[in-house]
Amino acid sequence: MTPSGAARFVRRRAAQTLRRLASSVGRGRRLARTLTCTACGAALLVTLLLAANAVTRAAEPTGTPASREALALCHQAQKASGKERDALLEQSLERADAAIAEKDDDALAHFARFCALGEQARAAGVSLSNLVKLWAIRDAIDRTLELAPDFPDALLGKGAFLMSVPRLLGGSPKEGERLVRRALEIEPDYVGARLVLAEALLEDDRKSEAREEASRALASAEAKNDPEGVADARRLLATIDAES
Repeated sequence: MTPSGAARFVRRRAAQTLRRLASSVGRGRRLARTLTCTACGAALLVTLLLAANAVTRAAEPTGTPASREALALCHQAQKASGKERDALLEQSLERADAAIAEKDDDALAHFARFCALGEQARAAGVSLSNLVKLWAIRDAIDRTLELAPDFPDALLGKGAFLMSVPRLLGGSPKEGERLVRRALEIEPDYVGARLVLAEALLEDDRKSEAREEASRALASAEAKNDPEGVADARRLLATIDAES
């Protein structure tokens, strides 16, 4: 599944979970559903941040050899599974933490930590430990943006995070949308961000805006000769048409 395709799947699962949470009764049931949505948010978070592939963006922090290695290990982990994935994530987190200890103002090191923690949360699924890890994930992306406020991948990562996590855990769809739009101001041809915005608009029943953004994503993907982006944009446009 491509990053944007996975993002759509997880956003829908998160939305369904929130609806069940609102209708449930009893503290235990609410907690269970909150944990489920938290795991969904972490999964979306990682899917999106890993759309930051090996291509260096204009506003991407240079980083250090250690932080670049940490992020590369996280990318490798996404393509692996089982024990190999877990080992790569441990290495990524260790490298990121070492890079931060050496140079705390290394934005890419904090971003790599965000990547590793988020992917660990996704792999672990629903658990109380993931609820605790959520704060570390949030701290890592906040610190990244504090150091590199115009880093498109970090803007998208935090934006998706805020749109997916329940309000009682710090989520904010409005602020999330603002951050994704800011990423697109910096990089208008960012296909993944454009598709995430379109999907969020569709979830909010703003279908005409969603179609406009999905169409722009399709044009950008075609211009970049990005077949996966083209396919994802076309699928989203078909979904919008079916729901209109």
